[in-house]
Amino acid sequence: MAGLVKAVCNPKGEIYMKLKTILMSTAAAGVMLGSASVAVNSASHGMAPCEGCAGEMTIVSWGGAYSASQLNAYHNPYSEATGVKIINDESSAEAVAKLRAMKEANNVTWDVVDVVAADAIRLCDEGLAEPIDADTQLADAPDGTKASADFGDLLVSECFIPQIVYSTTFGYRTDVAEWGGKTPDDICDVFDLEGFPGKRSLEKRPINNMEWALLCDGVDKADVYDVLGTPEGVQKALDKLATIKDSVVWWSAGAETPQLLADGEVVIGSTYNGRLFSVIEEQKQPVAMLWDAQVFDLDGWIIPTGLSEERKKRAMHYIMFATDTQRLADQAKYISYGPARASSAPLVGKHAELGIDMAPHMPTDPNNAKNTFLYNYEFWADNRDDIDAKFQAWLAQ
Repeated sequence: MAGLVKAVCNPKGEIYMKLKTILMSTAAAGVMLGSASVAVNSASHGMAPCEGCAGEMTIVSWGGAYSASQLNAYHNPYSEATGVKIINDESSAEAVAKLRAMKEANNVTWDVVDVVAADAIRLCDEGLAEPIDADTQLADAPDGTKASADFGDLLVSECFIPQIVYSTTFGYRTDVAEWGGKTPDDICDVFDLEGFPGKRSLEKRPINNMEWALLCDGVDKADVYDVLGTPEGVQKALDKLATIKDSVVWWSAGAETPQLLADGEVVIGSTYNGRLFSVIEEQKQPVAMLWDAQVFDLDGWIIPTGLSEERKKRAMHYIMFATDTQRLADQAKYISYGPARASSAPLVGKHAELGIDMAPHMPTDPNNAKNTFLYNYEFWADNRDDIDAKFQAWLAQ
């Protein structure tokens, strides 16, 4: 899976995704996950001690089913092994703004922060995240492979250690009478209020929404970021979104769409694939996945700058623990996200409680990845603030 989102930057800073590498990695990941049946043990596998690491630390994440998977796979085992008390904060959606404010106030209260790759790049560029050397500060794979080779192309920033490959995609109610037995199978069905009437839920930010809007307004997949990089392209995307704006419930937390779908308040909505897995498989709600044009992305850890040496040491020790081969495989037992280390994939088998094979629920499974959209980290790292401002102004109109 380490080749999943390999990117090469040309002199203009544009990212060109190597599709062949991605698709080959996707297929290989699906085979490995589907055939694995290795038992996972969450005990401390010879973890190096951390002298002076007692006390407590604040770890920031996204809440809901995702934070629950981290609690089971990382937090509880780490606390049991070290005695460190972990305080959970669910503010990752606001991480960039809050870390900027903390640095300005010279009062950084967070120790480890879970962010998406584009935000990690921004935080690193702004000096708000510490550089991490994968080969000297992280655990090798069990066969001795260095961490940098094991993570491979997913190390998209020197300050960012990825945990998972996930996707943002759509779920839909399977019992909508007005649809006359039809089910959406194309991303542009989201914009088809006549064929698929009812409320939608979309995230209250431009990322992904703008890309989907341009795709469904006739822009070729390969040209989306070139178009979105112009004022006319931004307006084109907003105009397409305006065609469904009155039917949209806007969400800020990943747990909102699953709840809106379960309550019948929306008939189709976007969120992270693992959240939809939870509402479909764990809660047994009448919801199904729309994988078309799912957007692959990475999520992982950063350490804020401005920590004392003691806090920085403890934070790094936690990340070393939480990103080793076994721990990343552990998380995939609780939520349908692909582990970021290649050595973790063969250790993923069945859901810890449901006993179901996790492979068919991964965004990287070949059956789910027939039409994916490849997220451009550097574009959003460079353009997020400007497009955010335009998007929020549009929302307020």
